[in-house]
Amino acid sequence: MAEIYFDHVSKSFIYGLKRQTVLQDLTLEVMQGEIFGFLGPNGAGKSTSINIALDFIRPDSGMVRIRGESSNEAKSRRHIGYMPEQPRVYEQLTPRELLEFGGLTSGMSYGNIREQSEYLLEKLELLPFIDRPVRTFSKGMKQRVGLAQAMIHDPEILILDEPMSGLDPLGRMLIARLILEAREKGKTIFFSTHILNDVEMLCDRIGVLHKGRLLYCGAIQGFQKDFKTLEEAFVKEITDRTAGEKA
Repeated sequence: MAEIYFDHVSKSFIYGLKRQTVLQDLTLEVMQGEIFGFLGPNGAGKSTSINIALDFIRPDSGMVRIRGESSNEAKSRRHIGYMPEQPRVYEQLTPRELLEFGGLTSGMSYGNIREQSEYLLEKLELLPFIDRPVRTFSKGMKQRVGLAQAMIHDPEILILDEPMSGLDPLGRMLIARLILEAREKGKTIFFSTHILNDVEMLCDRIGVLHKGRLLYCGAIQGFQKDFKTLEEAFVKEITDRTAGEKA
């Protein structure tokens, strides 16, 4: 059974007097223990898909299942750690306080919170700053704190929206290492990104979304075909699709 299953999901929004379709009959499976990269240009519907999976918004039709449970049910989210594209935290707090808050709301004991906090912050090279207010952090450091928050309760599924956004090469490397370690422990990682080099390094499979439609789902090699890089294949596919729509 899939860990995350989008079952014929469609969604539209009204902008002004017009209704715009954002997702069109999206069917997609993310399997246990894999790193799945969700790719697409800006406006393709990636964040909308994630928001539906987390029940922040509801689809017009179709549904998402998390480990067999409808995403409409609050209990489906007990398995999930989520990191938005721009993590919002209480910046007057320190990483220690933020992770304690996240751990307590997830039902963890103080001992487990302390152990998991020190493990994550060490991996993300933030342990020396554990008692410094987050408002003093750089954007990249805040991004790393956001990932630690998503992982504090040791979830089985990580859903990450643009986790590498705004990171320098060191930050990207640290987050990539933690994602790979999570997969080694049998966790499932579903993340959207524009940074295709990271996809080539991390992902077992990918899904390519364009204007709300799934163009491809499978191994990177099957999409890349004869191109030297995934980026070349991606740009060619999207460019050809856009040109065909205008013709």
